Amino acid sequence: MSTTTNSPVIDSTEVTVLSDPAVAPPRTPPRRSPRAAAKALGHVSFVGAGPGDPGLLTVRAVDLLAGADVVVLDQGSREDLVARYGREGVEVVDAGAGDDGRPMARAARAKLVVKAAKAGGRVVRLMDGDPSTFTGLVEELSACRKAGIGFDVVPGVSAVTAVPAYAGVPMTTASTTSVHIVHPAGRTLDWAQHAATDATVLVLGGCDDLRAAAAGLLAAGRDGSTPVALTSQGTTTTQATVTTTLDQLGAAAAVAGDGVPTMAVIGDVVSLREQASWYETKSLFGWRVLVPRTKQQAGGVTQRLAEHGATAEVVPTISVEPPRTPQQMEKAVKGLVTGRYEWIGFTSVNAVRAVREKFTEYGLDARAFSGLKVAAVGGVTADALREWGIEPDLVPEEEQSATGLLQAWPPYDDVLDPINRVFLPRADIATDTLVAGLVENGWEVDDVTAYRTVRAAPPAAPVRDAIKSGAFDAVVFTSSSTVRNLVGIAGKPHPSTVVACIGPATAKTAEEHGLRVDVLAPEPSSDALVDALAAYGQGLRAAAVEAGEEPLRPSQRKSASRRRAR
Repeated sequence: MSTTTNSPVIDSTEVTVLSDPAVAPPRTPPRRSPRAAAKALGHVSFVGAGPGDPGLLTVRAVDLLAGADVVVLDQGSREDLVARYGREGVEVVDAGAGDDGRPMARAARAKLVVKAAKAGGRVVRLMDGDPSTFTGLVEELSACRKAGIGFDVVPGVSAVTAVPAYAGVPMTTASTTSVHIVHPAGRTLDWAQHAATDATVLVLGGCDDLRAAAAGLLAAGRDGSTPVALTSQGTTTTQATVTTTLDQLGAAAAVAGDGVPTMAVIGDVVSLREQASWYETKSLFGWRVLVPRTKQQAGGVTQRLAEHGATAEVVPTISVEPPRTPQQMEKAVKGLVTGRYEWIGFTSVNAVRAVREKFTEYGLDARAFSGLKVAAVGGVTADALREWGIEPDLVPEEEQSATGLLQAWPPYDDVLDPINRVFLPRADIATDTLVAGLVENGWEVDDVTAYRTVRAAPPAAPVRDAIKSGAFDAVVFTSSSTVRNLVGIAGKPHPSTVVACIGPATAKTAEEHGLRVDVLAPEPSSDALVDALAAYGQGLRAAAVEAGEEPLRPSQRKSASRRRAR
């Protein structure tokens, strides 16, 4: 049986008109396979951010943050991790609080994660501590599964283990039979199961939860003299730990305050704190240190300060800008490539950066330095050259300054040196000491302005007030210009603030501006400067302990003195 061409052919999926060739058949959108639809969705990585110390982030977490398109933050503020490890332009979504300022419900946070993933791309759900411990992970995983979104989980360091460790309280000894981790969250619990005398009990929560834990354990028969360590803001430089007893836990919790991340460790293990404490006894623990330097140059200083327990606050005092007339720099770089120079001398990291940027502009790389002798004023500048793949031929071993470099620089020898010309890419305000000394030693010097240093804008009013009022415990000066510029844009630091200088010239400038220099680095390097400040802080701590007093930071001593004066 045949069909006529005037009738449409019908099957289970579509209708196609065959009768009139002049009429275009209706277009139907192509059906997307389930596999194609899945590809259009994003992927979520649930990543543990640790309890507070950014150094506790895992290597896998760092890798995922670096490639994330969207980062959904947890209740704790972790923008610092995104700023440090995230790529430029990454979208940050705050899942901590709603529009009303109240903590967001778990279901609402799950919706945010799903919404971010449906837009496509790679989503990192950054969760405080470890995702699998006292978080809304289950709800958010379920929401992703229901929406057909792929996910993985990256464990993090849990507050449960990290905070006691940072407080100097081991969770077990040879006599400990069990560790009980309790998160009451306002619920009524049976505390009898946690009351064994050979058990260590960790309680996480606010003031009411800790009071309930104390009352419950005492009622269940736990001895009121059982030692307790109460830690707030664990693993951060604002961490504070007090030791008390179980019958005094309620009062101690009230002092800590509600809304502050707090953990109580209850048990005989707390008696080991005096021997095991390591974090809160760091030489600069809790110090707020002012670093007047550009952010690009302050990385090593801030990291070194953090190793000693301090928090660094960078206040840029100068802005590094290109020279007003670049022709001189362009001519020198071309001369470097064509063999015009015997030496090139770098007196700062900024000079290295300026030459490197010019090389990039011309499509050159470190191979252009072949056959050229390279000098660096000090270790930091030498490291910047090594990062570029250049090993300097000359670095002064003793005084790392223009004077030290001049003393180490060999004089021109018309037999050994085929060329007598030196290229010095420097700042517009550089002194003439090095140039004059090289000329005296027989060299011809092209002293080229590679960059300009411009005084930065004044810091925000709260920072200026903190500088003048003594809220900073210390300030570290890495050059004379940082002294002059800081005083110029923000005023002199308070007399209670410890002043640390990188070398004699910087110290002299500080004294000329009316500052008392407390710390002088034994050698002109940032690491030596911070270590010298740490040694000074350790001396203050040791003196207080020897006198039977509580160690106080300089800003605290200033406040205490003011109260006594009243």
